[in-house]
Amino acid sequence: MTSPTEPVDPTGPVEPTGPVDPFLPSPLHDLMFGHIHSAALRAVVVHGVADHLAAGPRTAEDLASRTGTDAAALRRVLRLLASRGLFSEDERGGFRLEEDGQPLRTDVPGSQHAGVVMITDPMFARSAPGLQDTLHTGQPSFDLVYGMPFFEHLLKSPEDRATFDAGMAAFSGAEDELVAQGYAFPEGARVIDVGGGRGGLLGAVLDRQPSLSGVLFDQSATVAEHLLDRPGLAGRWRTESGDFFTAVPSGGDFYVLKHILHDWNDEDCLRILGSIRRAAEPGARLLVVDSVLPGNSAPHPALELDIVMLMALKGRERTAAEFGTLLDRAGFRLQRILPTPALPSIVEAVAVSP
Repeated sequence: MTSPTEPVDPTGPVEPTGPVDPFLPSPLHDLMFGHIHSAALRAVVVHGVADHLAAGPRTAEDLASRTGTDAAALRRVLRLLASRGLFSEDERGGFRLEEDGQPLRTDVPGSQHAGVVMITDPMFARSAPGLQDTLHTGQPSFDLVYGMPFFEHLLKSPEDRATFDAGMAAFSGAEDELVAQGYAFPEGARVIDVGGGRGGLLGAVLDRQPSLSGVLFDQSATVAEHLLDRPGLAGRWRTESGDFFTAVPSGGDFYVLKHILHDWNDEDCLRILGSIRRAAEPGARLLVVDSVLPGNSAPHPALELDIVMLMALKGRERTAAEFGTLLDRAGFRLQRILPTPALPSIVEAVAVSP
């Protein structure tokens, strides 16, 4: 035991003898201060800081003059984000963009700039505190904050719709090629992408297999901005607009639903799947491209997305068993689940005879 006259080494380890300080690093600390990190990330992204670091380190003062921000405040925010590995600070006070921070730039392949702007947008940030009410009601907190459902709000707010579309394009652009690599379509097949947005996935599929043809089906305003009019795809595709709750194009060998079912509850999913089943001949294949959760509480990268669905929509991420039950109710039989190098898996099902 140390005597009263012996010096105590202030740098040595100190064993805790009471409650743990919640301000010290721990899982609880990270969760409790998660919204602070998210706000800091949004702040540097909306001011385009990462683009100014493409050529190398810059001081907070230099960055502030280029972005119209306050140097002292900017340094403090960058210092926090540096602690998470997105930036680093050298001995001269210069901030460097690290490898994990490169997707924050707007001028790199796979940029997640628009994705970060979308996820940290007030549409979601304002809905998050209402999650406590969602636990009482089971209803999306977004509806309480904005007074209407999420997709109805997007129709009435062009600015938020543009933010959402750009963010989803950023996320999907990185996934489409990886998903297209994950499934071998037979020669000459006709692929109908239901709710396919601007055609990113359909284009990636057609690029990989020149014998395929396809139909891009979505709302008229969406397909009007399609990305399919490019060399190599001429004469192999067409667009069609409509409401997938009512009807979808017939005659497809494969029907694709990418990030559609997770937006909706089971009853709405059955309406979408019912439209496809009425259009599909027995034996036609359905490919649901969505995250597949494990059947327990094991860590999974889609668990955060599942909570976004809970607070903003009436959708959910599903387990393999839940997909099987849903598909069976809609007249499809689950065949297999194929993992991809991206977040979603490919849930393959076949249309069965009535």
